[in-house]
Amino acid sequence: MKKTLAIAFASALFCNAQAQQAVGTPENLQRFKNTTTMVVLDNNPLLEYNFKIKETVEKHWNINKYDVVTFSSADFEKARKDSTKAFLMRNTVYNDRDKTKSKFDYLCVELGGDYEYIRQMPDIASVPICYNGVDEASYGYKLGLLCQFLQNHIKLTTENPKLTSKNILKYYNSQMADIHDKTLYLVKEELNPDLNTEAKIKSLYPYKFKIVSREEVEGAIDRHDPDVVLLHKVGPEGTRKKEVRCYKVIVGAADARLYYFAYHMISDKNKEGMLAKDFQKLAKAKKK
Repeated sequence: MKKTLAIAFASALFCNAQAQQAVGTPENLQRFKNTTTMVVLDNNPLLEYNFKIKETVEKHWNINKYDVVTFSSADFEKARKDSTKAFLMRNTVYNDRDKTKSKFDYLCVELGGDYEYIRQMPDIASVPICYNGVDEASYGYKLGLLCQFLQNHIKLTTENPKLTSKNILKYYNSQMADIHDKTLYLVKEELNPDLNTEAKIKSLYPYKFKIVSREEVEGAIDRHDPDVVLLHKVGPEGTRKKEVRCYKVIVGAADARLYYFAYHMISDKNKEGMLAKDFQKLAKAKKK
């Protein structure tokens, strides 16, 4: 298990000053350019994640060369000491200061090198997949989008050194109004049970949206649909947990561009999924 904060979500997730940075250092970002990315599989060969992540990188990983390695193997242990290797791997993330004691699964890009422990490997891009222990069906269809986001975040921060851990989230949220020209795809299973019909959503958000299946979302990701933006919700998925966070991220299907990020504490009043205030904020956003 690795303590890390990653990407744009770092400050909002845990606010841990001792955690790794949301943006890789210029030196580490430059080092990544000359690496081969090792896609790290789980030790359990029958795990659905292993099949899905291999399928995903074949379709969507294009930032550098890649190979596949199993976490517990001698090959992984040798490779992680190699500074010419990077690693696309799933980590469990937690924070001692988080009163909810929540654990998340993150998809991370880390750099190899002469580090004694895995937790010392520099993290240059990460994105939350789900709450730890949530069924794989709730996120497997979105792995292509998350892989694209990681690659785009690396490119963005490499090309724009003025973007730092302190301002990256502000940069992403500044693009919110651009979704008014696109169709917002919403999976019914990810919606707040009090806001899960077209009529209810339309009263708050007058722009184009569609309640779709998981298969339709995966199709939009695979064809890089430029007219679609997608909701990526990270929540406890009906485990009846309360007083934990629900994260809501809206990302472009074509390029994994991030348009919106917010979270709230789940309660009887504020249930898991998009809240009325989320739709209202999106509707009121103005282009700069």
